[in-house]
Amino acid sequence: MSRKPLHRTKDRNGVLFYLALNNRKFAIIGDGGINEVVHEDFWDEVKAKLEDNFSNNKFSEGLEEGIRLTGIKLREYFPRERDDINELTDEISFDDRS
Repeated sequence: MSRKPLHRTKDRNGVLFYLALNNRKFAIIGDGGINEVVHEDFWDEVKAKLEDNFSNNKFSEGLEEGIRLTGIKLREYFPRERDDINELTDEISFDDRS
């Protein structure tokens, strides 16, 4: 599998969920292709779902819900094609720097 930077996928539809656990902050970053098609408040809605869950110490549930909502939009605007390849890794990466 090819490992490309987020912004170098064919359809520019990559999404990054970034969690800074020690700082208790997070970001959701969508590339230009998905940002062009989702409604203006979409990322705010996903952010609100994460914040609601995170404030109730439901971190896994919040992240899962955010990823699920994002997947629904990706499926809507970028349906899987027969010859699709996964251009980005689905692995979770950790950085232990403090």
